Amino acid sequence: MTSKTHHVLFICTGNSARSIIAEGLFNELGKARGFKAYSAGSHPAGVVNPLALKTLAQFQIPIDGFRSKNWDEFAQAGAPVMDFVFTVCDQAAGEACPMWPGQPMTAHWGMPDPAAVEGSDAVKEKAFLDTFTTMKRRIELMLSLPLAKLSAMAIQHEISAIGKR
Repeated sequence: MTSKTHHVLFICTGNSARSIIAEGLFNELGKARGFKAYSAGSHPAGVVNPLALKTLAQFQIPIDGFRSKNWDEFAQAGAPVMDFVFTVCDQAAGEACPMWPGQPMTAHWGMPDPAAVEGSDAVKEKAFLDTFTTMKRRIELMLSLPLAKLSAMAIQHEISAIGKR
């Protein structure tokens, strides 16, 4: 484990599904490399989508402590200083974000909202699984980057490219 903790924030409008899945996944996959992930929303739903938690639990990712919260929590004094901020929905990517202390690197890793999918329970569960799979692949790609050996410009280029995969 590295001596510096890298803080990562996932932003979505409602902070109830995509950003929650990203937070849980990144904390699980990145903990050995010194990463700590958080999530927030510009207009938080106030509740976490139960299918987001069910999907995380299906892969033995701890689901305790998740809550839908406002991104303002992470722009205040005393909040962890972010190294990376990722938007995971197109609406949040287009909004004026707070000024993040520490000037983190940012990228857009947009994907469809699984909570907006209509249909049977099986169709909805597949939408959440698809979100989980896409986010897992993106996080694994980021975690494979040799951050200590790359320039800031190269890291920015790589994390932006990951969101297009």
